[in-house]
Amino acid sequence: MHVRYVRHMSRVWAWARGYGVDALVGIAAIEGALEVALRDDAGRELETPRWFAAPATACVVLALLGRRRWPFAAPLAMWVLAAGLSFVEGWLVVSVPSLYIAGLIASLLLGNAADVARARLGLAIALGAAAIVVANDPGHSAGQFVVIPGTMAIAWFAGLALRERAGQAEAAQERAVRAEREREENARRAVFEERVRIARELHDVVAHHVSMMGVQAGAARMVIDRDPAKARDALAAIEASSRQAVDELHRLLGFLRQAGDADDLAPSPGVSQLPSLAAGMSDSDLAVEVGVEGEARPLPPTVDVSAYRIVQEALTNTLKHAGASRADVRLRYAPGALELEIVDDGRGAGAATGGGSGLGLIGMRERAALHGGQLTAGPVPGGGFAVRVTLPTADGAR
Repeated sequence: MHVRYVRHMSRVWAWARGYGVDALVGIAAIEGALEVALRDDAGRELETPRWFAAPATACVVLALLGRRRWPFAAPLAMWVLAAGLSFVEGWLVVSVPSLYIAGLIASLLLGNAADVARARLGLAIALGAAAIVVANDPGHSAGQFVVIPGTMAIAWFAGLALRERAGQAEAAQERAVRAEREREENARRAVFEERVRIARELHDVVAHHVSMMGVQAGAARMVIDRDPAKARDALAAIEASSRQAVDELHRLLGFLRQAGDADDLAPSPGVSQLPSLAAGMSDSDLAVEVGVEGEARPLPPTVDVSAYRIVQEALTNTLKHAGASRADVRLRYAPGALELEIVDDGRGAGAATGGGSGLGLIGMRERAALHGGQLTAGPVPGGGFAVRVTLPTADGAR
């Protein structure tokens, strides 16, 4: 029942937003026509037949229904018709409330015109038409020449203010959309750069093992005694394939590397080098302590590299953005997994996000996802920020 009521009210509200003003204009037109048709003032007799005056009053108001298709011409036509009707029946326009309200709405719409020059032209015509209406009223006073055009001018300025506010809102929305596009582009660029770096490290690991295959196959070809011809051919094929794979990996790396990148031959880092990383961070006024839980064991090379890089990224972002003085790094050798935890005592936000852009977390999540792992990051109670990662491993893998 509650859901049906909400849906019904949503439809009613949507209809009111789309056609509410049109309905009010129609009601005002009917009210004005009935008032003229049924009005009986002893001191004011219509000089024109009621069958003409009543529909004419309604037509003046109904001109506003064209505002969707003609946002400038429709309110302008309302004022022209009102001024024309005042020449036919001088006191009618100023004495019917519906026509006065229609004049306010028309003035507001003219002030809301998108073109400033048109809006100013609309103000001049509205004020001129209002002065004509007052002048054609036989019983007008001097104050009406100020009050009636003055209220129309106020309505025009209200429309102008609404137009400026709508323009500011549209500009703000455009800036937000542009900022979102830039953020998405930065995120895509960060993902690409991180994958490039991962590809380089995968290249080093795979190339090492494939090269070893070539060496072992070449040695086996020289020592096997049984069926030396077939063994020699098979091992030669293994050797050739391994070398070809290394060549292909080098070619792939050539496409992935950017111009100006260093091409050093330093060994890939691993968790065994975390104490050196911590010592380097300590020289930068961030005290880092590394702790190990469980029995250390050899890790798959790709997991070893990714674990080091995740810790390195988390500590770097802590140093740059968190304002922390201390960070604790914990490695837990769990059955079938390596668990990492990096906790700092900083502001509780930004340590892993790269200053709010989220690029630091993107890189660490990419590395965790590479191995089917999980990463969580967020503020911790009492202050600080924590990054927790689980990387699946094969126990005893080499």
